[in-house]
Amino acid sequence: MKYRMTAALLSLAGLFISAYLYLYKIGKIGTLACGTGACETVQLSQWSRFGGLEVSLIGLLGYALLLGLTLVALQHPPSSRSWPMTLLLILSGLGVAFTGYLTYLELFVIHAICRWCVGSAVIILGIFIVGLLEYRRTQRSAGRTSPYPETSLTR
Repeated sequence: MKYRMTAALLSLAGLFISAYLYLYKIGKIGTLACGTGACETVQLSQWSRFGGLEVSLIGLLGYALLLGLTLVALQHPPSSRSWPMTLLLILSGLGVAFTGYLTYLELFVIHAICRWCVGSAVIILGIFIVGLLEYRRTQRSAGRTSPYPETSLTR
């Protein structure tokens, strides 16, 4: 249960960060509180859109979906219904890959780092790790520690 709760809290934090960045992007917030980072440079770059959507909106929707999955998983005992956490693991893995791409753009194309984006990257990586730990735990409790059937050579 602790992994599911951690994933829910991380998803909520990611949701808040993405909402903050999206509100800035649509003009509801005047400036970003970024300290010494270059958040506005990143947010106003041509790379802040992907597939015609604001990256912050993609994050907002993604974190909302992850939060929903964790809330569904929290409603059931850890031994039952593992599909929400399995789906969370898959989606957060895609999120980590997408974040890796965005971080590459920040470092090598835009030449600016957004602290909020780094925070979001740490959060999605945390969700993925917690999802992986929960997946391993459920596989162990189900008696399936390996995807390969046991043979006489492994005994």
